[in-house]
Amino acid sequence: MESPHPRALCDSAPPRTGVHVLTNTPTTVRWLTSARPTGTTWGVPWPRGVVPGGSSFGLRRDDSAGVPVQSWVTATWPDGSVKWSAHAMSPQPDPSPSYQLVPGGAPTQPDTPVTVTTSGAGVVVDTGVVTWTVDRVGSVLLSSASRDGQVVARDVRLTSLWQAEPTADDGGSAVREELSGRVESVTVEQEGPIRAVLLLEGRHTSDGDTRGGRGPWLPFSVRLYFYAGSDDVRVVHTVIWDGAAEQDFLAGLGLRADVPMRDEPHDRHVRLAGPAGADHRPGFHTEAVRGITGLRRDPGEQFRAAQVDGRPCGPVQDWDTAVSQRAHLIPTWSDWTLEQPSADGFTLRKRTAQDTGWVTIPASTRAAGYAYAGGVSGGLAIGLRDFWKAHPTRLDIRGAASDTATVTAWMWSPSAPAMDLRFYHDGLGQDTFAEQLEGLEITYEDYEPGFGDPHGVARTHELVLRAYAATPPNDELASHAAALNDPPLLVPSPARLHSAGVFGDWAPADRSTPERAAIEDRLDFLVDFYITQQEQRRWYGFWHYGDVMHTYDPDRHQWRYDVGGYAWDNSELSPDLWLWYQFLRTGHPHVFRLAEAMTRHTGEVDVYHLGRWAGLGSRHNVQHWGCSCKQLRISNAAYRRFFYYLTADERTGDLMREQASAERTFVAIDPARKVRGDVYTPDPSALSVGLGTDWGALAAGWLTEWERTGDDAVRDKLLATMEDIGTLPNGFLTGDARLDLTTGRLDVTREQIAVSHLSAVFGLVEVCSELISLTRGTSLEVPEFEEAWLQYCRLYLASAEEQESKLGLRLRGISLIQAHSRLTAYAAAHDGDPELAERAWEAFHHDIGDQLNTNPLQRTAQWSTTRIDGSGVLTPVDEAPFVSTNDASQYGLAAIQNLALIPDHLR
Repeated sequence: MESPHPRALCDSAPPRTGVHVLTNTPTTVRWLTSARPTGTTWGVPWPRGVVPGGSSFGLRRDDSAGVPVQSWVTATWPDGSVKWSAHAMSPQPDPSPSYQLVPGGAPTQPDTPVTVTTSGAGVVVDTGVVTWTVDRVGSVLLSSASRDGQVVARDVRLTSLWQAEPTADDGGSAVREELSGRVESVTVEQEGPIRAVLLLEGRHTSDGDTRGGRGPWLPFSVRLYFYAGSDDVRVVHTVIWDGAAEQDFLAGLGLRADVPMRDEPHDRHVRLAGPAGADHRPGFHTEAVRGITGLRRDPGEQFRAAQVDGRPCGPVQDWDTAVSQRAHLIPTWSDWTLEQPSADGFTLRKRTAQDTGWVTIPASTRAAGYAYAGGVSGGLAIGLRDFWKAHPTRLDIRGAASDTATVTAWMWSPSAPAMDLRFYHDGLGQDTFAEQLEGLEITYEDYEPGFGDPHGVARTHELVLRAYAATPPNDELASHAAALNDPPLLVPSPARLHSAGVFGDWAPADRSTPERAAIEDRLDFLVDFYITQQEQRRWYGFWHYGDVMHTYDPDRHQWRYDVGGYAWDNSELSPDLWLWYQFLRTGHPHVFRLAEAMTRHTGEVDVYHLGRWAGLGSRHNVQHWGCSCKQLRISNAAYRRFFYYLTADERTGDLMREQASAERTFVAIDPARKVRGDVYTPDPSALSVGLGTDWGALAAGWLTEWERTGDDAVRDKLLATMEDIGTLPNGFLTGDARLDLTTGRLDVTREQIAVSHLSAVFGLVEVCSELISLTRGTSLEVPEFEEAWLQYCRLYLASAEEQESKLGLRLRGISLIQAHSRLTAYAAAHDGDPELAERAWEAFHHDIGDQLNTNPLQRTAQWSTTRIDGSGVLTPVDEAPFVSTNDASQYGLAAIQNLALIPDHLR
């Protein structure tokens, strides 16, 4: 193998000259929204050279009292110092409004740490409150949960329903097969003292005779999160679709647990959460298995009050004899079902036994997705985050009148039609590449037979299991349901995040001048607009929640949900980046939640995680996987890094690791095969890699893996290709180059000039800025790469005469002027050139129709919505036809980066 980039031939751990700990400079972190009664994990960035690797961290409250904390490093700078640290804190009975994180400080130890004990049979995790037992293999995730020496729950398991045909239009009666999630491996990823994490992996399979049925399928991963002193376990569940869309129809997917019911029926309780209020705290439907309220005869007020509160009702013989002597005649209710088929309403019903009819219970709109079954001697709650947003969902309680109740949180409700993932149209008349390219001219859809395939896409859900010593008061349940749907997170201020020098060119929001304030208003307008559109257009559902639509149809007053490539956005032109940068600079929690949901969606649903396209994403389409354009620009690790570093979320780490060797995807498919103009078979020694959307995504994956793991091989791939781009006669203007997988090098002899307006709008700007800043002034510096990038930045929006003077020709394909203004701004800031800075702001404001524009102090009426109601729309909506997601994303990124790079030149 050819020698890697020569500058990469340095020690894997560079000398830490000048690295020091600022022990007297604590970092303040505050709650994103509110403190919640559950464990918390968060991330903090540090400036280069400030905190050496291996440093300890202390945590203290506002009153200076020490708080037990567990810390670890999630990324390092090239000098070995800490770039990002992660921290975990147990549930706080009296949380402080903020905390101070002290590098170099001695961490306070918990009174009772979480312990992890492994054996050949399994793993036992003891939080000091609840002992959870995990078997190494088999059809259960958690075999038991014990509190105070008593088993509260058993056999926590995954269940699914499969059928070989879609649900008929009239409901039909398709045969369903029940399968169980069988665990094949258990890995202890972290083991205290504050936080323990277990990773369970396996597949769904039938426990019985599978002849004629479905064999093993649906690979899953489940992470279990335990915190010292906590009575709950957080469950992060990911399922990968590996079926055949024409033959496999998922009719149900759930997490299920058994709950021993030891108490008398009148001391057994069911609680089901309804809609949440402004503070995320829901009200509860409060029931007993055998109710003693509302009877013709009164057992006594104190007994009725006790049952409603979930307290023991007292000995039956103490009740009024008119009731106590007839207690055996009161029906016992065994089963409850809360069904959320859409974002707009749930139904609720119960019955006394499996062979009896259902009784309907008055219900409401949007359930919080939290249910409890148990009694005065203990019970279990199960919850599913974003319950109504990820519909169709369901909560079941079965057998509450028997010795064992079963609770199930359905991520796909068995009451809904079976999941049908077949392609949405027949593709007639699009048999050849030429015909398929014609489709782009009419519906903007890149169709190709067999490519609208979901095989390999995934979905992640967050759930919780909580073991109670007794039926809790409704206020306590409400707090726990709020923690499920609004999980606690500690975050540094925008100024503190910015001071660390992470994520390239951005700065905290600044309204110090009328011009800056006007742009800030528009950035706020765009975020608020998409939040409103998500609600009004009901961008919710199992596969959809977190994504937004691409383009608007003002004639129908509707986003183009049914028109080819104009429907779901799938990260087109980087809305992920826009939202995360806007959060970094504002700290607004509603921006965080919008970006979080997008990261969860785009990283899972829009990307293939196994199969022939593993590692690639799908371009925007009516179905998230429908487009034949499978590219790294969608699976880009740059879109996931923010959420990972701010939360230390391990599943997001998995997604980024998938991109560490993404260059191998070019062997599977040529992303430019339809527009290349020649017949091209991928050659591992000469893979065609675009220097914009392709290399930018590769670089983001390599950079992230390098800073997370210190992997020299990944670093070498990154630095080598940076040098090669700088060596190309025309640098980034070359457009694409040939990559040799064996050497990891680009062919530097290519002399063409080919510019695409898309090259820089999928994270290339951001990753180049980071890489140059990261390596500049170090032994890893690649000056020729920096010059190649500056050449691109200076010339893309240069005058035709200047382009011809520098290159011998005028560049073609120049568009997205506003988006590219930030390239000119980058060159202006680097060169200290006020003329370039003026040109950048002029490009940002110049109205040529391919961006969101207008002068920041004029024509503000355009930046508003219009209310549309009446008979021409299904429901009243607020529309802004001038907004598309392409334009909004690039306006946001250009505004943010221009304000950071050349703020003083804004007029």
